[in-house]
Amino acid sequence: MVEIEIIADSPKDLITQIHDVTGGDLVTDWNESSLRINNEFATGLIRFIPFDWGVNLLDFELKLHKEFILKIKADEEYNPIRFLYPSLGHLKHRFGVQNEEKTIDQFQSLIFTNKTGGYNYISFPKNESIDINVIQITRRHFLKKRTTNVSTLSEKLYDVFMDTDHENRFSNYGTLNLKMADLIRDLKKVKGKGMLRILKIEAKVYEILSHHIQQHNRILDGKEIPNAIDKTELKIIRKIGNNILKNPAKEYSLEQISEKYGLTQAKLQEGFKFLYKRTVTEYIRHVRLESARNMLKNTDLNISQVVYSVGFSSRSYFSKIFKEKYDITPNQFKKNLLTTV
Repeated sequence: MVEIEIIADSPKDLITQIHDVTGGDLVTDWNESSLRINNEFATGLIRFIPFDWGVNLLDFELKLHKEFILKIKADEEYNPIRFLYPSLGHLKHRFGVQNEEKTIDQFQSLIFTNKTGGYNYISFPKNESIDINVIQITRRHFLKKRTTNVSTLSEKLYDVFMDTDHENRFSNYGTLNLKMADLIRDLKKVKGKGMLRILKIEAKVYEILSHHIQQHNRILDGKEIPNAIDKTELKIIRKIGNNILKNPAKEYSLEQISEKYGLTQAKLQEGFKFLYKRTVTEYIRHVRLESARNMLKNTDLNISQVVYSVGFSSRSYFSKIFKEKYDITPNQFKKNLLTTV
């Protein structure tokens, strides 16, 4: 077991203090720090990106060869609220005043902060791959942001954000949230260099943060996973949704999907409504329309070619539902693109 004590009075200290113990190659480019490790401790990458107003991102993509414990002290100068989410693997958390650890499973979330001087213990398992997204917010800086309006938060989160003297500890253990995994996947796909790349990543970070807050509010309101569906089944439904996203042109039917994945049609419909706010048919239509719009925008295919490329069989039906969704016909959309070139 490897225990790393983090005593950080600035955001970047965490990654540098891990580097002091694990070694590896720590590189900073355009304010993005990457620690690449390939030794007896671990294999993989930790990256740190600071943004304005006290917000920063930590990403762990590692295969740990030993059990790791991060013992993080809540410093008077740097004691952020942390929004943590594992899209792969799991971890455990406890405050220093507690003996019992709580497990944060894959696709679950954790929001926590501590009193000044207190310790947070985060344990990572041995011989397991992890992909963990951590958004950290320094309250004193964040509250100076002109567009920050924490009065709209729930009473509990409002109190946490306003506790700029770090007098209280707080933790919130979330339920299964698969949408967050999709957002983090999109974040990791961000391309580009320099300022443009950082701006794109920052936008995604704020979108992920909003989902953390929405999830916290849902838990306060008592909204849980539908009783008819368990976590394993929701993971299967997410897999189905991703497969449709990758291959929208394929012919799908509720009966065929139900038979292939061993879920009843009722569970499929309930699961899609929970994850995507749409029935299975509505989700397929939505994905095909989004794909068609992207093709019209980014390829030289004509409308008929696009229609059949995304799985529709009728051009007139496609035009009708395209107009309903985007308030413009495909022909008008295509013409507008040509006039703006």
